[in-house]
Amino acid sequence: MEVGDDKKKSSCMLYCCTKGFQKSLTPEIVTDKKKSNTVTSESNSIQKKPGGWRAIPYILGNETFERLATFGLFANFMVYLTRIFNLEQVAAANIMNIWGGLTNFAPLLGAFISDAYVGRFKTIAVASCFSFMGMLVVTLTAWLPNLHPPQCHSKNQILGPCQGPTGGQLGVLMLGLGLLSIGSGGIRPCSIPFGVDQFDPTTEDGLKGIKSFYNLYYTSFTVILIITSTVVVYIQDSVSWVIGFCIPTSLMLSSIPLFFIGKRVYVHVKPEGSIFSGIAEVIVASYKKRHVKLPDEVEVVGNYYDPPVKETVLTKLPHTHQYRFLNKAAMIVENDLKPDGTRANRWRLCSIQQVEEVKCLIRVIPIWVSGIIALTAILQQGTFIISQALLLDRHLGPHFQIPAGSVAVISMITVGIWLPIYDRIVVPSLRKITRHEGGITILQRMGIGIIFSILSMAVAGLVERERRVMHNSHPNIRPMSVLWLAPQLVLLGFCDSFNIIGQIEFFNQEFPEHLRSLGNAVFACSFAGASYLSSFLISTVHRVTKTRDHPDWLTNDLNSGRLDYFFFLIAVLGCLNLIYFLICASRYQYKGTQMKDKSDIDIELSSTKDTSLVDNS
Repeated sequence: MEVGDDKKKSSCMLYCCTKGFQKSLTPEIVTDKKKSNTVTSESNSIQKKPGGWRAIPYILGNETFERLATFGLFANFMVYLTRIFNLEQVAAANIMNIWGGLTNFAPLLGAFISDAYVGRFKTIAVASCFSFMGMLVVTLTAWLPNLHPPQCHSKNQILGPCQGPTGGQLGVLMLGLGLLSIGSGGIRPCSIPFGVDQFDPTTEDGLKGIKSFYNLYYTSFTVILIITSTVVVYIQDSVSWVIGFCIPTSLMLSSIPLFFIGKRVYVHVKPEGSIFSGIAEVIVASYKKRHVKLPDEVEVVGNYYDPPVKETVLTKLPHTHQYRFLNKAAMIVENDLKPDGTRANRWRLCSIQQVEEVKCLIRVIPIWVSGIIALTAILQQGTFIISQALLLDRHLGPHFQIPAGSVAVISMITVGIWLPIYDRIVVPSLRKITRHEGGITILQRMGIGIIFSILSMAVAGLVERERRVMHNSHPNIRPMSVLWLAPQLVLLGFCDSFNIIGQIEFFNQEFPEHLRSLGNAVFACSFAGASYLSSFLISTVHRVTKTRDHPDWLTNDLNSGRLDYFFFLIAVLGCLNLIYFLICASRYQYKGTQMKDKSDIDIELSSTKDTSLVDNS
């Protein structure tokens, strides 16, 4: 979004969160904590009962209705902006991208507020009210004549005489979209963790519950995407925009009391303070100790501050040598410890766990950047690919016409068909060859997705070139079938299955467990970055490519423009991004692994020799 084609991102998020989260919550990780957590459960700030499946219907119901509202709005919003608000394609696409960027950056702030101050329940409750108000305002723009421009005949819209929106009308629309962004920023980073909070990950039943919760979550999202991309879009396009907006608005209103009904059975996890303060502590402490010299030999853990981790932390990260300058933050020097062994100043001494968590965040940044351009290709499903569909023959039989906003269903169908085949057939086959649990590594999966994004834009450019040539050469002949868009949408579906799913699995695996809300928010920021990059490209191309004799590539009349060049431009950027990604991936160090220096290898060899001597004796 998702909203930068949020519907794509969100459906894939559910699936790969299942994979990544299941791996991170294996019984081996929590075995050492089972007994201690059981003994101290009454003193914990985490109430583990009742919770469970009794709470899930209320949480899932709220999330389902929120997604129905947002997707029901976004799926066909490009058509709404061009037909009802009489905006040109470039202006409409920029609004979509700016709104998408804001909506996908908002979860970062929502995750911070939730984890640091108010908790997930209050964040979701307040955000749901903002989402409803946003949907209500947008619905009013379609309902009240004074809130949108006068109706303009579609045949005249290409020529440009249609009256555009006034500043007030556009302001009311932006208000509604802004309220929706606030709501999404609170609900999206919290709904999945809040559902997981209802289960105890230190028990076998809790782990099974988490796995089943993610499966149910993914299934419900798939149903939502199909409904919004078909039924809701058809109502908006063929019946009434007012009714098409009223349906998701009413569902959003229903989600609020439904969420509050389950208040008594929820497990409420208290906020533990700002996660950003811990990051700042490591940076400040390492800077203050910048003159402290790290030992050249193998570092002994006893030289570092290494207290027991909190009970909410399921995995203790090993001490690594990468980004060694940060290790200074954990080095114990004079006056760093109190007589009782605790640290005297948290801004001068940090734990090894804190340092390694910051290293995890630093390591993912280059990989995160590489995902932005790949997602830029996917965003075109909500903008110019819909513009293509509007100029193609969308009839299925003599009486039914496919709404332009529904063409993205092709990529969703691709994902739905491919994922079971990939999990049941491809992965087991690859596992026999590579001996890797997932068949291929997460980074390899992401790289394959980048290749599919490049191919999709190349095919989109070729199809658009053929459509333009055919129309300009034979304007009186029936236009090409909309099914010509199927190849590029199928390729985008494969991009979803590999790159987007790979990204979310990557963030869920590489972020520390208690920072997963931040990890999901960071992934949403990938779509935000892609939205702003797309907006920048559109504005630049619109301004630079216009000449005295020819309109710009993205002119309102696609038959006079060169949309194919724009698709080819994204494909070229994708090729450059692929090279960058391969460089970053080859140097990436996964969480919990350590690059071995010569001294490490010497110690391992000597240890092996000693062991063999003991065995022989």
